[in-house]
Amino acid sequence: MGAYKKLVLVSLLLALSIGSETIMLANGDNQGLCHMTKEGLKACQPSVSGQNPVPPSASCCSALSNADFQCLCIFKNSNLLNFYGINSTLAMELPSKCNQAQPHC
Repeated sequence: MGAYKKLVLVSLLLALSIGSETIMLANGDNQGLCHMTKEGLKACQPSVSGQNPVPPSASCCSALSNADFQCLCIFKNSNLLNFYGINSTLAMELPSKCNQAQPHC
């Protein structure tokens, strides 16, 4: 694993171990992980987890429209997503389900 990927993984694990509130970026503009707010991430959770995921809600799609997809691509093949019950395949399908451009990871 490359040094950059290790650094990203360690940083994310550290942030998650401190608590969900610390996922907010330190830049002070109240943006969450990859420019998705905590509320936006919660709005999308039912669409990317569980046995019967639901179609994304309008609030999920709205939050996704502000997302930094290159940032999110870092987590595409991460076991960390599975740990939180997020199906990465479903997560990568969200943009097209929200009628948005599919990210190129």
